[in-house]
Amino acid sequence: MAEEFECMPTSPVESVDLDKFRKLVRNYIERHHYKAAVFWADKVVNLSNGAPADVYWLAQGYFLTKQYHRAILLINSHKLNRNPTCQYLIALCYFEVGELQSALEVLEPTENSNFSRLKAEEPIAVPEIDDTMSVECSTHLLKGYIYEASDNRALAAKSFRAAIQADPLCYEAIHALTQHHMLTIKEERELLSSLQLSRICNEPESAVVAAVYETRVNKYSTPNQPLPKPAAPLSANADFITAEAEKLYYNCNFAQCHRLTQEVLKKDPYHTGCLPIHISCLVELKQSNSLFLLAHKLVDLYLESALAWFAVGCYYYLIGKNEQARRYLSKATTLDRVFGPAWIAYGHSFAAENEHDQAMAAYFKAAQLMRGCHLPQLYIGMEYGLTNSPKFAEKFFKEALEIAPEDPFVLHELGAVAFSNQEYDVAEAYMRKAVTLVEESGVIVVPEKWAVLLNNLAHTCRKLQKCEDALHFHQQALRLCPGVSATYSALGLVQALMGDYEAAVESLHKALSLHRDDTTATTLLTTVMEQLMSQTPAFRGDDNLPPLDLPSELIGTETNTSDLTSDITPASADDPLSDTNLLGSSIGQPVLHSSDVDSTSLTPSQSSALIIEDMVMDDPSP
Repeated sequence: MAEEFECMPTSPVESVDLDKFRKLVRNYIERHHYKAAVFWADKVVNLSNGAPADVYWLAQGYFLTKQYHRAILLINSHKLNRNPTCQYLIALCYFEVGELQSALEVLEPTENSNFSRLKAEEPIAVPEIDDTMSVECSTHLLKGYIYEASDNRALAAKSFRAAIQADPLCYEAIHALTQHHMLTIKEERELLSSLQLSRICNEPESAVVAAVYETRVNKYSTPNQPLPKPAAPLSANADFITAEAEKLYYNCNFAQCHRLTQEVLKKDPYHTGCLPIHISCLVELKQSNSLFLLAHKLVDLYLESALAWFAVGCYYYLIGKNEQARRYLSKATTLDRVFGPAWIAYGHSFAAENEHDQAMAAYFKAAQLMRGCHLPQLYIGMEYGLTNSPKFAEKFFKEALEIAPEDPFVLHELGAVAFSNQEYDVAEAYMRKAVTLVEESGVIVVPEKWAVLLNNLAHTCRKLQKCEDALHFHQQALRLCPGVSATYSALGLVQALMGDYEAAVESLHKALSLHRDDTTATTLLTTVMEQLMSQTPAFRGDDNLPPLDLPSELIGTETNTSDLTSDITPASADDPLSDTNLLGSSIGQPVLHSSDVDSTSLTPSQSSALIIEDMVMDDPSP
């Protein structure tokens, strides 16, 4: 039998039409019949005596059937590892099996590597498979993925930029740079302006490509920017609508963003670019039921997807079960180590339990992965603010402001830091700018978000003795969230400072009706009532009252006064109608009894101390 194999011809069989079999291999690959393609490609290699192009297509079949080491062995055994296209395929196989260092040595041989001698030798050209521009772009792109998987973000960004420069139409490189927030806004603009689209596209085509790329960058810019005329038909494209929704999300217009994401998912329920934004919107809008259904659907369909477990973790975070949330968010980060939104949500689950160190560790990881996103810096600054480190908090807030200069949340937090530093003029400037941005942007208001901003601006105006402005902003906050005790307490203080003690008493009573243990309102109410009683006469009589006109039958009758008073008993302290319990009853508001307040818990410093409220933010993001 061995002799029979040795006698087999070593040259191509002239009577066999190899082109027919080669076309058959391509046809099976296009129809995803990979096993059939591998079977016939193996026969073509033998029939052609190992022609380089046939060896390459057999290696492609091995790659598509996940036989990565077999593909590497095939290329090396036929000594095609000096061909750039085959080198790229070898490196891709190493990358798929997790051998990152071996993959990098194939693309960038070092002096001590097994591939160093190949770099010095003349490369092998195979015209049937070589495409210089595509191979160069693919090589840089793969190097970017390798560096990213190795946590070398700087070299990864450099490689992705080299890939897009080699092939300006390589969207995958743009996606890697923008989806993972690797570049700052300035770097993104410089990259787009440096693309030489004219060498491969005419002017209308270049306009379309530029418009497509513009949707992936400048995520903090104003939405609803018009498209150029050649790209106008793309306005209904799902990717364009998703990009618009993402801009609305970063501009804090969560309701409008949610409307657009629903529109996209109605047409394409599995749009992987839209789903992270949609999940973040559901968290911001506190729609736990919708998030529950979506998370279950994603887990059923994509069990090994990081996005599915991210949705599950966000649901548990939204309903307050932070331990379960961390379990699923950790699974998401294990499946996709560079999925930044999962790290942000992971930090939120710790921040909700005041675990500041663990929260900051998660946010720092997110900041490392999302260099061009301002949210990690914002949340790190908030954690530093909660740990009484205002200098560090201000540093990170300013970094966030450089990335997103018109984010009202960042401006609000900077105002809160300035307020704590008693820089009230600076605080007022930041907060007024934030309020102006919210009002001018046409944002559909989320009351819980902006009521805190209005209250804090009112506190700042009160410190600057602008009581009219403070009163106005407190009243605006009450229109958004009418059931907040702290707002009524602050409003009562401002009214007292303006001398309107009756209105102040009414506001403080409303505060206590909403929260009976509000010590600030209790102490202020005592002070204001004392001031009100000192300025109001005991009885406001009228000297011009007409004489009492008694019925004639009562005139001259004798009345036994003892009979009228025999049934009246003196009021006791326990009687709800006694003088000691009538405080505030003339205003018609709920009465605060002395038994409701622990007198030992009140201190003189509490009479006028109002602490600015911290803004509680949910995560965000894609």
